[in-house]
Amino acid sequence: MTTTADEPPYFPATAPAVLADADTAAALLDPVLRQLADVVGGVTPEQSGDPTPCARYDVATLRDHVLGWLQFFAAAFADPGRAGPRPDPDTYRAADDDRDLADVVRRSADTLRDAVRGGVLDGQVVVSQSRMDGPAALGMVLGEYLVHGWDLAVAVGAPWTPREQACENALEFFRGMVLPEYRGDEGGFFGEEVAVAPDAPALDRLLGFAGRRPDWARGSATRM
Repeated sequence: MTTTADEPPYFPATAPAVLADADTAAALLDPVLRQLADVVGGVTPEQSGDPTPCARYDVATLRDHVLGWLQFFAAAFADPGRAGPRPDPDTYRAADDDRDLADVVRRSADTLRDAVRGGVLDGQVVVSQSRMDGPAALGMVLGEYLVHGWDLAVAVGAPWTPREQACENALEFFRGMVLPEYRGDEGGFFGEEVAVAPDAPALDRLLGFAGRRPDWARGSATRM
């Protein structure tokens, strides 16, 4: 695929076929984000410095990461060609946001759902410094929030019960996207894969692939 001088390079990730169907894709992602809203809304000030399964984040900084990037992804799906400005996900701080944080998640979820049902999966989405096919961009968002939603939920003792189908499709997408160079301590986005039984629940297998121990407790550490 050719790239013109004024457009970002194409990232050739392949998504499971079901993520090309707008109704199915929305039905898989939306419940994840609705439960994430409950988790985010339940974080207390006393939990801010608590550890999470991500060694690089405590509860407060993981919440910042989750909310900053979710608003970025919502803006990207609403404006897939990047015609207008987008929020900088790395500068977002929940402590400076006087909105209801659960509502921030719900509004972003609404924007993503409307974009998916409005046809964004039929084209490409400019995500950060690259372009992805719409279903692949959706797969990345689904996997991101299944894993990071679990990270935050387990860190604060909140429920996290995503659908098996959502986890299976996110795992299939990650298996095709995550290359060895994406793992490790030198700039890797994922830790080394954690062995999980092949007949384990889909969420556990997804977590293991993302470098998580599904039985994580305080004092453990992984990446992503």
